[in-house]
This record gives sequence, structure tokens and C-alpha cells, in this order.
Amino acid sequence: MKVVILAGGKGTRLKPYTVNFPKPLMPIGDMPIIEIIIRQLKYHGFDDIILTVGHLSELIMAFLGDGAKYGVNIRYSKEDEPLGTVGGLSLVKEELNETFLMINGDTLTTLNFVDLIDYHKKGNSIGTIALKRRESYIDFGTVEVNTDNLLKTYVEKPTITHLVSMGVYIFDPRILDFISYKQRLDFPDLIKTLIKKGETVKGYIFRDYWLDVGRPDDYAKATEDFEKMRNKFLR
Repeated sequence: MKVVILAGGKGTRLKPYTVNFPKPLMPIGDMPIIEIIIRQLKYHGFDDIILTVGHLSELIMAFLGDGAKYGVNIRYSKEDEPLGTVGGLSLVKEELNETFLMINGDTLTTLNFVDLIDYHKKGNSIGTIALKRRESYIDFGTVEVNTDNLLKTYVEKPTITHLVSMGVYIFDPRILDFISYKQRLDFPDLIKTLIKKGETVKGYIFRDYWLDVGRPDDYAKATEDFEKMRNKFLR
């Protein structure tokens, strides 16, 4: 099965670090996050990788090369203009003729990709999204009112639990029918289109470790956690 790693973003949430340095090469412990992902993929049996690159792509390509040092084969698809989080798939459409795994290049997780694939195959869906429960603390009192602005509820500084996308997906190749060639498209818009068209998209709720290292606070936590739990990420 082919794997697409999305590594073309500018990492705006991690500025100023990412002004002259691509986010996938940001170090987590003693190695870049992209290297951790590639080593995990290799461990789970995936060795055919396509990297979609854009911002500072020459640095990523120089560091990873053709993937031989990791025991994988890496090819690159460069976006001359930003195509959003999934628009770049249109550039490699001919290569994605079977079910494929897609992962954001800033994802730190202990997810077993094989389990995700097995779940997808049983679900008879066009796509499966790995999901994680996450809590958000609101540092204000929240209020609900009715149509006459009369208070219905008041909750002081609640913690809200919701499911968030982990940035790991399994797609059937038919997904590419909904992505126009070289047209900018972001993942939420693609999912909205699929739902509107009556396509089945399923969620896979994951209960172990995950962090998106794109924010300064999460990046710092990921670095700390990696040192403490290294054997869970790299085997």
C-alpha cells in the first residue's frame, strides 16, 4: 500500500521557527518529526512513500533523499503553488490506483496503521479518518439563551470534550474523483462534499497517544513526551 505524507505546509503556527526551516524537519528529541513518521511506517510494513512538498522543499529532499537509509522508497511531488491540504493529491492521481494511507507530516502518534487499515476495509467506506477525543477548557462562564434572550443555562468555565481529526486517513482511490487537477482544496471542504454526495466516511476512534506538533505548546509537550516514551514511538 502506498503512503502519502503531506509535507508542503508553511507551518505558520510555529513561526518564527518555520520561516527558514520546514515544519517536517522540526526536531522531536534527536530526530525530525518526519523521520519518526517514516521509521514508524517502515516498522508497520510500509515502504512505498510519496511526499507532497512545497515550502522549503529542497531542505526536506536533501535530508531524506530517496529513503534508502530508512529502507523505504521515497518519491516527491512538488507543488509550485499551494494547493491546500488535499489538492496536491491531484498531482499524483495516476500513482494512487489502490487504497492508500495519508498522514500529515507533523503527526506524533502511537497509532498502529495496520489496525486502521483493517478497520477501513471492514467499513465499506470511501474514507476513514483517525479520531482522538480531546478536551478544551473554556476560561469563561458559558450561557445559553432562548429566542427571547432569556437564560436557559449557565455553566462556569466548562471543559468540552470533542473528537478531532488526527491527520491520519485511509482513502479509496475513488476519492480522487472529487479533487480537481491543480485546484486548491482543503480537507474539510472535501469531507463536506463527500457527505453532501452521499458517500460514506467513517471515523476510527483512537485511545492512545497523539499530538499535532504544529502549535508551540503541543510541540514542546511532544518533545518532552518523546524523550519519556521513546520506546513506544520507535521499535
